[in-house]
Amino acid sequence: MNTIATADIEALERDLATRIAGATDDAALESERVAALGKKGAVSELMKGLGAMTPDERKVMGPALNGLKERVTQAIAARRAVLREAELTRRLEQERVDVTLPVRPSGLETGRIHPVSQVIDEITAIFADLGFAIAEGPDIETDYYNFTALNFPVGHPAREMHDTFFFNPKEDGERMLLRTHTSPVQIRTMETQKPPIRVVIPGRTYRFDSDQTHTPMFHQVEGLVLDEESTVGTLKWVLEEFCKAFFEVDQVRMRFRPSFFPFTEPSMEVDIQCDRSGSEIRFGAGDDWLEILGCGMVHPNVIRHGGLDPDKVQGFAWGMGIDRIAMLKYGMPDLRAFFDADIRWLNHYGFRPLDLPSLARGLTL
Repeated sequence: MNTIATADIEALERDLATRIAGATDDAALESERVAALGKKGAVSELMKGLGAMTPDERKVMGPALNGLKERVTQAIAARRAVLREAELTRRLEQERVDVTLPVRPSGLETGRIHPVSQVIDEITAIFADLGFAIAEGPDIETDYYNFTALNFPVGHPAREMHDTFFFNPKEDGERMLLRTHTSPVQIRTMETQKPPIRVVIPGRTYRFDSDQTHTPMFHQVEGLVLDEESTVGTLKWVLEEFCKAFFEVDQVRMRFRPSFFPFTEPSMEVDIQCDRSGSEIRFGAGDDWLEILGCGMVHPNVIRHGGLDPDKVQGFAWGMGIDRIAMLKYGMPDLRAFFDADIRWLNHYGFRPLDLPSLARGLTL
């Protein structure tokens, strides 16, 4: 019996060794392990027969079966090591990385802030230092806030469809529109705040216009001051301080010319001293002039529409195109490029994300 059993063990071992060596992956090797050493495996079945043997037979078969079990276990472990080494080699070959290639730059290095966003931040920093708050309003406005409350008379050209984007009429005949300026926020601010009021209002505006210096959607910033003592002299000082800080010059000459706007009286257009003799416009020097904004004292009718008494409060307002002053400061020749989404243009004119404007260290680095 012992001779036959020993021969059976040797034959089983050879069979198991062949099957283990033929396993091509971890899953196949695990199947062979279960078939040999599992609860119902070939080796385990032989081990169960030890209990029915005589003491002398167990002395022979016990060590033989335990040795078989140990050798099979070692063979499985050795084959698993070979398979894992082969898998690692395969993966290294497939996932090879050329360490001589440059590291891909991070988003903070490649990302750029759009010039419009940068200039809005610069304007905010300047006027915050002067004690102004930021006010905002909806892009979609009513005729009342966009025109009537701002003293636009019936029949004014701005109310016509060739200048303004109107929505389809509602059931009651009211027509909403895309605001043509940020001035409606002045009325909304007066309705919700009591004087003294000092706010700047940056935002998007919309008009039927498109050429090198005009686009259907553009950005404006307006300022509003309302209190009991504001004068044209105060207005001139505020605008001079802004221009010096924004264009980063020590001195600036400004020229105020009479004009007309429905929502201010008196109204003025403002020119700034500049030098156009070279390829760039230089501010704070030269003998040339360039118009940059419109301003004036708030019209009494506008103050009334805001729910305030023009006999008790007065103030001034101004407005300018953010895109326009960005073009002037940073030398951008075509306004349409602001909205082309050309990454090359943005890489050239954009600003680093962490270069936040600050009056303490300079608006631009």
